[in-house]
Amino acid sequence: MPDTNDICPKCGSSLSEVSQTPTGRKLRRCSQGSWNPETKKTEGCPYVLWLPIEPTPLDEKCPKCSSPLLLQVTRYGKKMKKCSKGGWDKEKRQPTGCDYVEWISGTTERLDEKCPDCGENLVLYTTNSGKKMKKCSTSGWDKEKRLATGCKYVYWLKSGEDRAATGEEFLPPSKPSATD
Repeated sequence: MPDTNDICPKCGSSLSEVSQTPTGRKLRRCSQGSWNPETKKTEGCPYVLWLPIEPTPLDEKCPKCSSPLLLQVTRYGKKMKKCSKGGWDKEKRQPTGCDYVEWISGTTERLDEKCPDCGENLVLYTTNSGKKMKKCSTSGWDKEKRLATGCKYVYWLKSGEDRAATGEEFLPPSKPSATD
């Protein structure tokens, strides 16, 4: 008899082998279902078992207790550094052991481009999931009012798009002048 972890709880069919998404998350899908990338929908049985992402040890020490730190990824893809001595009590809904956690947000890199809206410098912002955008260096976010502040220019880069593309490759070739 097959292991209950290999059976789809929705239809009773077997689960497929472990597969990986482009973002690196691992899953097992019902063998009676499949993902259609054209329609972006599941065809057949929709059951998907998302596998937990194991924490990765870091070469850093906890600032509170000097234990090794771990890189943990939540089920929603957010990253954090947390103490290896820390845990979570599900019943009491509170941390156990060392409670040190440092959330990792995206990175910002200065660009040699000017904002088309206000003329200030642009920055390249990379989210912790790897998505990239060019945005104005004066932009910000007011957490209390939940509003954008500063210049609102944002340009999301498509996958594989060069951040420094100037558009010159799309210009028609220049005509030779009369003096050439």
